[in-house]
Amino acid sequence: MSVEIRRIITIVEETLSEGGRPVDPPTRRAAAIAVIRNPYVGDYVEDLSALSDIGEELGEILPKRAVAALGIPGARVESFGKAAAVGADGELEHAAAILHPKLGAPFRDVLGKGAALIPSSKKRGGLGVPLDIPLGHKDAARVRSHFDGMEVRVPDAPRADEIVVAIAVTDSGRPHPRVGGLTKDKIVGKDGVS
Repeated sequence: MSVEIRRIITIVEETLSEGGRPVDPPTRRAAAIAVIRNPYVGDYVEDLSALSDIGEELGEILPKRAVAALGIPGARVESFGKAAAVGADGELEHAAAILHPKLGAPFRDVLGKGAALIPSSKKRGGLGVPLDIPLGHKDAARVRSHFDGMEVRVPDAPRADEIVVAIAVTDSGRPHPRVGGLTKDKIVGKDGVS
């Protein structure tokens, strides 16, 4: 089963000032969002592998778009995250089937690496439901300066028979981080934690 995409949206946020102080260079985040048809609306299906295959397709398409929007090579991405919202007639497990088994490997391939778990969230909602894409450093989960999130929404999605799937990437951590913890210059990057 190939993914049936109704829309793809790409968003770039650039923070130039935070706390009344300039951010130089600006911090940048990009999200790529796909609105897709949910093939299992209204039917309880035990085997959700077709949705996992769709996740694999989106795991290549969406990161490529988000990285291109940032205008940097994939290897320069610092943080990543993913989220999905199913429409009213879908199940949360449909979002999980897209996000977890297969989306991560092609996402990491676009970035050149990514030892850390990709933070994720999933929910059910109607048109315009916000998705909070959690963000964390791609190579070390303990880098507090990169604990963040990006909110996205699509005004006309998800319809009852759709799923909104979003990924986000950054070129840096939060503006003016100062809560301590592991710094990015001290990352080992082998175990995904430190």
